[in-house]
Amino acid sequence: MPSARQRIAGALSLGLALAGVTTVGAMPAQADPVVDVQILATNDFHGRIQEDAFGAQAGAAVLAGAVDQLRAANPNTVFAAAGDLIGASTFESFIQHDKPTIDALNAAGLEVSAVGNHELDQGYDDLINRVMAAYDAETNPFGGAEWQYVAANLKIRATGDDAVPASWIKDFGQVQVGFVGAVTEELDALVSPAGIAELEIQSIVETTNTEATELKAEGADVVVLLVHEGATGTDCSVMPTAGNAFAEIINNVSADVDAIVSGHTHLAYDCAFPVAEWADRAVTERPVVSAGQYGMNLNQLVYSVDAGTGEVVGLTTDILPLYNEGYPADPEVAATVQAAVADADVLGAEPLGQIAGPFNRAQRWGTNQAGETVLVENRGGESTLGNLVAEVQRWATEAPETGGAQIAFMNPGGLRADMTGTGTGAFPRTLTYKQAAVVQPFANTLVNMQLTGEQIRTALEQQWQPAGSSRPFLRLGASEGFDYTYDPAGPEGERITAMYLQGEAIDLAASYSVTVNSFLATGGDNFRVFVEGADARDTGKIDLSAMVDYMAAFAADAPLEVDHAQHAVGISVPGGAPTSYLPGATVAFDVSSWSMSTEADDKDTELTVSLGAVELGSFPVDSTVGSDPFDEVGTASVTVTLPDGVAEGPATLTLTGATTGTEVLVPIEVAADEHPPGDGKGKGHDKGKANGKAKGHHKLHGPALVTAV
Repeated sequence: MPSARQRIAGALSLGLALAGVTTVGAMPAQADPVVDVQILATNDFHGRIQEDAFGAQAGAAVLAGAVDQLRAANPNTVFAAAGDLIGASTFESFIQHDKPTIDALNAAGLEVSAVGNHELDQGYDDLINRVMAAYDAETNPFGGAEWQYVAANLKIRATGDDAVPASWIKDFGQVQVGFVGAVTEELDALVSPAGIAELEIQSIVETTNTEATELKAEGADVVVLLVHEGATGTDCSVMPTAGNAFAEIINNVSADVDAIVSGHTHLAYDCAFPVAEWADRAVTERPVVSAGQYGMNLNQLVYSVDAGTGEVVGLTTDILPLYNEGYPADPEVAATVQAAVADADVLGAEPLGQIAGPFNRAQRWGTNQAGETVLVENRGGESTLGNLVAEVQRWATEAPETGGAQIAFMNPGGLRADMTGTGTGAFPRTLTYKQAAVVQPFANTLVNMQLTGEQIRTALEQQWQPAGSSRPFLRLGASEGFDYTYDPAGPEGERITAMYLQGEAIDLAASYSVTVNSFLATGGDNFRVFVEGADARDTGKIDLSAMVDYMAAFAADAPLEVDHAQHAVGISVPGGAPTSYLPGATVAFDVSSWSMSTEADDKDTELTVSLGAVELGSFPVDSTVGSDPFDEVGTASVTVTLPDGVAEGPATLTLTGATTGTEVLVPIEVAADEHPPGDGKGKGHDKGKANGKAKGHHKLHGPALVTAV
């Protein structure tokens, strides 16, 4: 959050500055009557109705209590929002179609909001005929938002009429404040096109300027743009020159707009920029603000308006943090939240299907708060749960209209519990809504993008975290059909040695459709390359919803099987190596990350090395779990001798684990006897094919081996 700007003009402004309040423009001595109008604003609430200490989220009751307290101090208050109040919600709200969020914000006195893209997750018809329609226990039990949604740039395609009201006016008697709404122009890439087929998304700037002029003509003294579009960073100085959609809004909305209250990018900022036409006014800069996300803050704008002339003679702005700041919990909203949690517990008991075994997170040995050595979560390890969730998200976005995903990745920190089903008895066990929800409680949406093979390789390299990070390594879960090998001892940035999709080598120059959650899409956990993805679009699908749908599709008739095969295996060769091997030569290398790490995971006691139909040997696999936060569980040392009669040319060693189904194809080059062994720079050629789609059967292709003959 940027520090508040201090514009000191006289003792009153100095006092406000010392109180941590931004003062925009001078505040001269004011003649009566001057009316102070307070605008409180939120954005991107996303149904975070419960307090969450981990995320510093105050919850709906404290949000409402803060509005109550601030409104009591100044009755000339309007509570407004910049969209995405519902959708991508946590379980307690999501499972009840966001009715608890609607009820909580109604009780908090929300009066007006821009339409956000998530308000249209279920389509335009759902917005106007459920969310915006009056509550009715029989005909509309999950609707009834009492605030006004506004969006000047949403039109009915066939008629040009407003899809929702373009603006709304709050009349304080002596002063009127007008609100113009707008939604991101990228809306059609963020929600299902079928759900908004009848809508046309027009220019934010043009429609805002038209509506602002009309509001001023109708007598509005102050006009506020509520826009579901936002800055990509919190540095105020670069916002006007960023060359993006938000910069266009900042620079080109007319002087009739007195403030820009924004959202969509989930950032908190309190900025202001000069407006040329205001040079002779008491307030010369227009505030541009956002409250961040999840009800963590409120934007506060206080306009001092000369009621006689309608002129703005003073303005202060601030960002008000809500968590643990002493604001009271509104009792009505607290009761709403409590009831929602109780109802969600009942609804959460609904079965999704059965699982054949536990889907666990990775483990390592660590120390608990009592100083005891115990098994703890290892975010650096590959896990059955991480791979499952990645596959679920790929499957949920594989349709052309959601991006045609070929690959998906899942961050380990987004998995907050193991998926073990109901009870402690034998498997199969029933998995409930609530059990799936606690695994992924963040209600992230799924974002599809285009990445080159080189960018995918970079993403995998970024699993090794920057120096100083809280964890040195974070293993991404990977969807079915995507496999890779790496050299754990390789140099920084060059550890990934091969990548394959459905058995075909990833082309570093080609483009692939990749899905990640919204956390990773914004570069979370230092996976910065995902920010560079081309044609990125928020599909509007929630991670939990994807799991619910996947269980319905694959666990309705038979328990969902656990896949214990590895997607990533370490292959490293001590010392240097030739470009090829003579018949009868010894080939030696080390294997790591052959095993999942929890006791419940199936493991191989040995792996077998073959050349074609000829078995060259079997080697013990050590699946001892260590304390290092990496992914090296399941190690083996391989030494085999090539048959004397092996043919010259490319050959493939196949490493197989009979229990897990893991297969790794290691290409080598066989030289004719008269050829010298080479100079140690060879790469080899991979001619193997993988059946990456089969559950429990992955073929991983390693680099050509490098070792002495």
